Amino acid sequence: MCLVAPQFSSAGCSATKSCLRDPVGCRPELDPRCFFLSFAAEDGGTSVAFEVSGPAEGYVSLALSQDKWMGNDDVYLCVSDGSRVTISAAYVSGRTHPEPGSEEALWGRAWRLADGVIQCRFHRNTLLPHMENRFNLNQSYFLFLAHGRSQHGFIHRHDRQPLISTNQKVISGPPEDLSGSRSPLLIKIHGVLMLSAWMWTASAGVLVARHFRLLRPHTLMLGHRLWFQIHRSMMAFTVILTAVAFILPFIYRSGWSKRAGSHPYIGCTVAALSVIQPIMASLRPAPASPRRSCFNWMHLGAGTVCQILAAACVFLGVQQQALLLPTPWSPAVLIGWLLWIVLVDVLLLILSCRLRRSGEPHAEDKETILLAQLNAQQHEEVSTVKMLVLMVFLTGNTGFLVAFVKAVASV
Repeated sequence: MCLVAPQFSSAGCSATKSCLRDPVGCRPELDPRCFFLSFAAEDGGTSVAFEVSGPAEGYVSLALSQDKWMGNDDVYLCVSDGSRVTISAAYVSGRTHPEPGSEEALWGRAWRLADGVIQCRFHRNTLLPHMENRFNLNQSYFLFLAHGRSQHGFIHRHDRQPLISTNQKVISGPPEDLSGSRSPLLIKIHGVLMLSAWMWTASAGVLVARHFRLLRPHTLMLGHRLWFQIHRSMMAFTVILTAVAFILPFIYRSGWSKRAGSHPYIGCTVAALSVIQPIMASLRPAPASPRRSCFNWMHLGAGTVCQILAAACVFLGVQQQALLLPTPWSPAVLIGWLLWIVLVDVLLLILSCRLRRSGEPHAEDKETILLAQLNAQQHEEVSTVKMLVLMVFLTGNTGFLVAFVKAVASV
């Protein structure tokens, strides 16, 4: 028999019961968006009381697992049909639908439905030696907290990546306030590396190549002009970061992700273009070669396409289940970042136009002629302003990147 449960509370977390919450530190009695799991040993450790709560259209569930992968897990379901909640035990043998367990495993069941929040409470004995697939609660497990839709009592795949405890926990052990995440560590690293590559190193390298070729034109570094070495270094870092980030999802998934939409396809294209660009650059013709113009256009075109696809990939990436950043915050900040790049690019174009005012429109080598025509004072003034703009641009990009790294760390 199921009873109507009173409002759940976070009071006693880490003192009388263990708690796992999302967002961190949320209180289910005050926040209807709070996903909440608590458990506490009773009767001298011979039984454990569980509380599961969260906003969901169909069900909330708890799973005990020996690892952080779905499969071979002890599962407990709280399924709503809109007017009442069914509380049951189940077992997941793989990435499949849960297999129902014995109803005798649970007792003291109670539930509550209010404002779209499903809450259920139940007890079970610490040891159930005669019941197959019921884990002993005097051992340590990872805890999964998932939710999703249901129809006629049949549950669908969870809407978001489950909240998974950071460490294993002895269920009947002393109370503790647990931490957890909905994003695997490898996917977090993937996101941070890709954001670092395309939000910082790539955009900085492209900006230098586009607007700073006249900066200290007679200063050489390792036999090449300063702007070229900066550009080459930034793009080399971009390729390295992209290559490392590229392999991490394949390691995590042990193959191809079938539920990631177009993100992995665009990501593979970006990775391929990232490798093609330096190969193309290493084969570039000499400056005086008639094929140099063709190379310049191909290099510019491939780089522009790669940068556009990378931006699209970032927008899609922050909406993936494995790294779902808060909305509408993340799309808004990404749009702000793109507008920031456009604003700085336009400003530098305006400054470059000042350098071209006295240039000959049909000069064979415009940059050399313009540099000769400009007086030293004017060139120094414009160069100083452009350097200031570059510093502000890099500072702004760093701010955007730091904001996203913090967001990734928090999910």
